[in-house]
Amino acid sequence: QLQLVESGGGLVQPGGSLRLSCAASGFSLDYYAIGWFRQAPGKEREGVSCISSSGGSTNYADSVKGRFTISRDNAKNTVYLQMNSLKPEDTAIYYCAATYGCSSRWNDYDYWGQGTQVTVSS
Repeated sequence: QLQLVESGGGLVQPGGSLRLSCAASGFSLDYYAIGWFRQAPGKEREGVSCISSSGGSTNYADSVKGRFTISRDNAKNTVYLQMNSLKPEDTAIYYCAATYGCSSRWNDYDYWGQGTQVTVSS
């Protein structure tokens, strides 16, 4: 069964950090670009970041540039999202998804995880 599983979410104070993980089972991530999306209550799902299959290309939403870093370890079949200087507006459910080429459109992605909650609050 092809599956993506996110982990690492939680409650953090403003200015704090979290590292999200996206682990694949049942298939290899080697040939997939991986995107991170987030969805806050009452808002549309938005693209946060994406990394190419080789890891050689990354992109970020303007709202997270300079604060978030995406990386991958193909040997561990895992992609990470390091989130620093977190703000209350980063609060959302974060999802990882797999596709053949990075895209900001969520419907271009073939496989999705179940999501992990990130809450930034004092």
